[in-house]
Amino acid sequence: MKQLKIKVLVGLFVVAGVLAWAGARLWDALGSLPSVPLAAPIVLALIAAVLAATALSLRSRLKAQRERVPGAKGVEPMMAARAVLFGQASALVAAVVSGLYGGVAVFLLTSGSAAQGRTDQTVYAGLAVLAGLAVVAAAVFLERVCKLPDDEDEAGAAPA
Repeated sequence: MKQLKIKVLVGLFVVAGVLAWAGARLWDALGSLPSVPLAAPIVLALIAAVLAATALSLRSRLKAQRERVPGAKGVEPMMAARAVLFGQASALVAAVVSGLYGGVAVFLLTSGSAAQGRTDQTVYAGLAVLAGLAVVAAAVFLERVCKLPDDEDEAGAAPA
């Protein structure tokens, strides 16, 4: 399993943001722009909390397992792999969603929407971006927690 690359996440965020900004501009010119739901930042924050809690739990269990603490509950490799996969998928989706809400927030900020009573939509979009960035941070932390230490013996050996 390959590690997430921050460049890929930033690229997804920027591309989604530019497309959302352009789409919001076009949509607003043709009619009324749909509102940003209040649930968006809440759901993203819950996903970030689940990822962070999983990472902290696995970190403590892996530390106890590495130090061979008596009675320590170990971590099954498949469970750790599933957690990392969940984190990677969440980070990719959160980067796109954060970019979308970021593009909408930039449009709302630059279009003078405060006069039109859209300040709450701008706040919801901004909070969704922050919560999405928290998901990405928690996913990267989870991935780093579950990373296996490099094996020096196999690094120099040729594959069979």
